[in-house]
Amino acid sequence: MEQFLAFELEQLPFVIVSLLVAFTVHEFAHAYTAYKFGDDTAKNQGRLTLNPVHHLDPIGTIFILIAGFGWARPVPVNRRHFKNPKLAGVLVSLAGPLSNFLIAFIAMGILYGVGANANEFVFQLLYMMMYLNVLLFVFNLLPFPPLDGYRILEDLAPANLRVKMTQYEQYGVLLFLILVITPLGDYTVSPFLSQLTSAVLAGFNAIFSVFL
Repeated sequence: MEQFLAFELEQLPFVIVSLLVAFTVHEFAHAYTAYKFGDDTAKNQGRLTLNPVHHLDPIGTIFILIAGFGWARPVPVNRRHFKNPKLAGVLVSLAGPLSNFLIAFIAMGILYGVGANANEFVFQLLYMMMYLNVLLFVFNLLPFPPLDGYRILEDLAPANLRVKMTQYEQYGVLLFLILVITPLGDYTVSPFLSQLTSAVLAGFNAIFSVFL
């Protein structure tokens, strides 16, 4: 069975718990930030909550267990409710990845704090929480639709370029899926994600090595 999974069987409990937290907080961060900027669309649809049931996508969750990547249910955002759509749109898109960054940072801080006193279960859970949240932080900032990184570029783009991006977005989604799902990903997206994830973790490690 392990050959069909992106993680070893003994890691699955830690992976599942970590993903429940990561996906839920990520989508809540989008919803909360949008609400603070005046868009109550997500709130009215019951998405302004930390209840995982309202955020998880069954297929997306299964995908991350099998393929090593996945997704939650996107939070609906109506940019017409924002007073400053460009700024608010960028911050709403950034809120999700930054929430994963913060979770990972806290998890590593706790790991450094408890050190050798942590039992194996706590250590494995904190490590997986840290690793997966950094991975999701990096992954979601990739400039491919429908990821947050693409939405940020879309909001920053001039109006005429944004129209072009919208016209060709479906092809961007297709390209993204090809790069992630097919063996091409082993030579493109995967090495890039691995290097950036390692770089972020190394940065965390350097910070905590100095202060703890």
